[in-house]
Amino acid sequence: MTAAENVCYTLINVPMDSEPPSEISLKNDLEKGDVKLKTEALKKVIIMILNGEKLPGLLMTIIRFVLPLQDHTIKKLLLVFWEIVPKTTPDGRLLQEMILVCDAYRKDLQHPNEFIRGSTLRFLCKLKEAELLEPLMPAIRACLEHRHSYVRRNAVLAIYTIYRNFEHLIPDAPELIHDFLVNEKDASCKRNAFMMLIHADQDRALDYLSTCIDQVQTFGDILQLVIVELIYKVCHANPSERARFIRCIYNLLQSSSPAVKYEAAGTLVTLSSAPTAIKAAAQCYIDLIIKESDNNVKLIVLDRLIELKEHPSHERVLQDLVMDILRVLSTPDLEVRKKTLQLALDLVSSRNVEELVIVLKKEVIKTNNVTEHEDTDKYRQLLVRTLHSCSVRFPDMAANVIPVLMEFLSDNNEAAAADVLEFVREAIQRFDNLRPLIVEKMLEVFHAIKSVKIYRGALWILGEYCSTKEDIQSVMTEVRRSLGEIPIVESEIKKEAGELKPEEEVSVGPVQKLVTEMGTYATQSALSSSRPAKKEEDRPPLRGFLLDGDFFVAASLATTLTKIALRYVSLVQEKKKQNSFIAEAMLLMATILHLGKSSLPKKPITDDDVDRISLCLKVLSECSPLMNDIFNKECRQSLSHMLSAKLEEEKLSQKKESEKRNVTVQPDDPISFMQLTAKNEMSSKEDQFQLSLLAAMGNTQRKEAADPLASKLNKVTQLTGFSDPVYAEAYVHVNQYDIVLDVLVVNQTSDTLQNCTLELATLGDLKLVEKPSPLTLAPHDFANIKANVKVASTENGIIFGNIVYDVSGAASDRNCVVLSDIHIDIMDYIQPASCTDAEFRQMWAEFEWENKVTVNTNIIDLNEYLQHILKSTNMKCLTPEKALSGYCGFMAANLYARSIFGEDALANVSIEKPIHLGPEAPVTGHIRIRAKSQGMALSLGDKINLSQKKTSL
Repeated sequence: MTAAENVCYTLINVPMDSEPPSEISLKNDLEKGDVKLKTEALKKVIIMILNGEKLPGLLMTIIRFVLPLQDHTIKKLLLVFWEIVPKTTPDGRLLQEMILVCDAYRKDLQHPNEFIRGSTLRFLCKLKEAELLEPLMPAIRACLEHRHSYVRRNAVLAIYTIYRNFEHLIPDAPELIHDFLVNEKDASCKRNAFMMLIHADQDRALDYLSTCIDQVQTFGDILQLVIVELIYKVCHANPSERARFIRCIYNLLQSSSPAVKYEAAGTLVTLSSAPTAIKAAAQCYIDLIIKESDNNVKLIVLDRLIELKEHPSHERVLQDLVMDILRVLSTPDLEVRKKTLQLALDLVSSRNVEELVIVLKKEVIKTNNVTEHEDTDKYRQLLVRTLHSCSVRFPDMAANVIPVLMEFLSDNNEAAAADVLEFVREAIQRFDNLRPLIVEKMLEVFHAIKSVKIYRGALWILGEYCSTKEDIQSVMTEVRRSLGEIPIVESEIKKEAGELKPEEEVSVGPVQKLVTEMGTYATQSALSSSRPAKKEEDRPPLRGFLLDGDFFVAASLATTLTKIALRYVSLVQEKKKQNSFIAEAMLLMATILHLGKSSLPKKPITDDDVDRISLCLKVLSECSPLMNDIFNKECRQSLSHMLSAKLEEEKLSQKKESEKRNVTVQPDDPISFMQLTAKNEMSSKEDQFQLSLLAAMGNTQRKEAADPLASKLNKVTQLTGFSDPVYAEAYVHVNQYDIVLDVLVVNQTSDTLQNCTLELATLGDLKLVEKPSPLTLAPHDFANIKANVKVASTENGIIFGNIVYDVSGAASDRNCVVLSDIHIDIMDYIQPASCTDAEFRQMWAEFEWENKVTVNTNIIDLNEYLQHILKSTNMKCLTPEKALSGYCGFMAANLYARSIFGEDALANVSIEKPIHLGPEAPVTGHIRIRAKSQGMALSLGDKINLSQKKTSL
C-alpha cells in the first residue's frame, strides 16, 4: 500500500504561503508563551511534522510545558500531535518519553469532563502501539460505566479497535460488550456495541438479537439499520437461517425511518422470492416514493422497482400494484412521472388496463385545468403517448380514450396535439368500428384547431375516412365555415374598404383605385396596425393561415376536396348534385389560387403548392377512374403499410426484450446445488453491502475483457523517454466525473533527487483538484504520485506538465523534465441512448453547433462502415434495421448518444458507394454532427476523423 492510500484519520488544511518557523522560536513559544501563543505554536509543529520535519527536540518541551495544561483546544491539538508524532526509535523500540504521555492519557480518561474523556477514547482508536495501550485498559473498561452516553459509546469503539488490533489486551471484549449491550438504554451506544459484536463475535450478536427480536420495532433507526445489515450477512452466508429472521425484516418494513424501510425492503427481496415478500417490499418502495419529498430519492427507489420488474417471476406480483404505482404521478417532477408512466405501461395487463386508463384520463383532464407550468405540456404529451400505447395493445380501450383525447386537438401546445393526431390516425385505420365516432368528434373540434400543422393532419383524416354522404357534406360545410366568405380576394378588398370608411372620411372612388393597383397597400398597412384585434377576431382559422402565407395547408385542402368530391360522385347518382359539389370544390381551389397570386398574403404561394392545386383542379375536371383509384385507395394502402411496419418493429423489440429477461435453461446445463457450491462461485449472491461500499469508494471490480488490449495496460501512457534522468508513466483511470492519474516516477540517476515535484496543467474543461506534494527519491528509487482531475463537460481534454527536482549537493538551478501530453478520450463519457424521431428532429433544429466530417475511409461496404462508426463513437443507430437492409448504393442513418453530463449528440450519416469507380471503391459521403456545445461537436468530429479508416489486423 502506498503512502497516499494509507488510512487517514485527520485532514488538516495547510496554508502554503507561510514561511516555516525555526525550531528555536517554536521552543520559546511553547515554554514561555501564554495559552494563545502555545496553541499557535502547537499548530505550526503539527503542520511541520505532517510535511516531513522530525523536530525531536520539541518532544520533551511539549511534555513539560504543554501537556499539563487544562485548556480544551490544547488538549484536542495534543491528541492530533500524539497521533502523528514518531513514537519509536529508529530500531522500533518505544521512546522513553511516551511513558509520561501514557500517564497523561490515563488522567484524561478519568477526567470529570465527558468531552475530554470521549475525545481521548476516540484518539485511542488510532493508536497502533500495544505497549502504550496496555496500562490504559482498566481506565478504558471503567469508561463503559460512565454516566454520559458520549463517553460510553466512544469506550465501545475504543474496545472494539483494540480487540481487533491487539486481542491479547482485552480477550474478553465480546463478552464484556454483550453484557454492556443487555443493560444499555442509549440508542447510539447500543448501535456501536451491536456493530462491534457483528464484526467481532457474530454468534453473540445473534443471541442478543434472538432475545429482543420482538422489540426490534421500538429500537432507534441507527440500531435498526445495523440489525438489517446483520440479518443480511447471516442469511447471505448461511441461507438456512432465513426462516428465523424473515419475520423481523417484515416488521422493520413498518419502521418510522425511511432509511430502515428502504434497506429492509432491499434485504427482503434478496432473502426471499415468495410473492408475499415481493409484494411487501414493492409496497414499501411505493410508500417511500410517495412520502419522500426529495426527487433524487424518488428516482433511486423507482429504479429499485424497475429492477424488481426485470425479474420474470416478480413481474406478475407488481402487475397487481399498478394502481398503487400510479399514485406517484402526484409528484410534480417530470422525470419521476416519466419513469412511473413507463413502469406502469410495462406492467399493464388485460386485468388492470381499464383502471389504468381511467386514472390516466383523470390526469389528462387535470392538466387542462392547471395554470400553465413549463412541464405541464410535456406531461400532457407523456400521458397522451401512454394512452396511445394502451389503446394499441388493448383495442377495447380505444373507444373510451378517443373522445377525451380529441379535445386536445384544439390545444395550444402543438406537440401534445400532434401526438393525439398520430394516435387518431392509427386508431381510425386499425379499428373500423370506431370510424364513425372519430369522424363525428373530429368534425366537432375541427373549427377550434389553432395550429396549422394539426389542421393539415385533421383535413387529411377527414378527407380519407368520410365515407357517407352526410359526412362529406359536413366536411364541405366545415371547410366553407373555416374559409369564410368567398371569393377571398374580393371579400378581403371589400373588408379593407369597409374598415377605411369609419377611420377616415375617404370616398369609395379613391379606395377602389388604391386597391385595384394590387401594389403596395401603403394606407392599408398603416390602418391595419391600428385595428389588428378586430381583424384577427373576425378571421376564420383557415383564412387566417392563408393570409399568413401558409399555402401548404391549401395544397392539403385541395387533396382533401378532391378525395371527397370523387367519393361523393360515386355515392350520389344525381348529375346535378354531382356537378354542383365538384363545382363548389373547384371554386374553393380557384379562389385560393387567386389569393396566392395576389399581394394580400404575407408570403406569396410557392410553385409546388400551385402545381398541387392545379393538378387537383385537373383531376376534378376529368374525373378519370385511374385518378379515383390513386386518390381514394392507394393513399390509404401506403398508411396501412407504414403502420404495419411500425407495429412489426415494436413487436420485434418487445420480443427481444422478453427474450433478454427470460432466463432460458438448456437441458444439458449443470444443476447447481447450493450446499456444494464453493464460496467464490456464488457470483449471483454477491454481498450487496460490500458492493455498495466498493462503488462508493470507486473500486468497482469491472470484469476485464478477454482481449488483453482491453486491460489496464492499454490505459498506461508513457510520459518521458527511457534515457531521461527521471522516467515517468501514467495510468489514466476514468471514473465518471473524476480522472485519477497514477503516475509512476523512477529516478534513473545515481543521485538523490530532492523536492521532486509533478507539475500539471490542463486544457479544456478539466480542473486539477490538488497539487501533488513534493517527494525525495533515493538513487534508482521509484514512487507513485496520484493526481485528481475533475471533468465538467464532454470534450477532448489535454493534461500536460513537467517534473522538476533538485539534485542534492549540486549548486545549479532546478532541473526540469517535460512530460508528453495526456489526451483524455471523449469516449469514456459518451453512452448510446435512444429517442423518438420527433425528438431527434426537434433537437436537430435547436442545436446550433454543427460539424461536417467528410468520409475518408478504406472500407468498401456501406453497412460495414456504419457499424465501424457506431463502434468507434459509442453512438446508437436510430434508423431501424429494416430501413438499412437491402442494397441500393447509398445509405442515410441517424445516430444518437448522450454523455454522462446529460449532453446530447446527434449525427446524420449520408454515404454512398461510387459505382462508376468499380466494386473496390471506398465509401464516400458526409457525416454531420450536431450538439448544444461546441466542444462536444468538435470532439466527436475529431474522434470520427481519427477512427474512420479500418486498421488491418
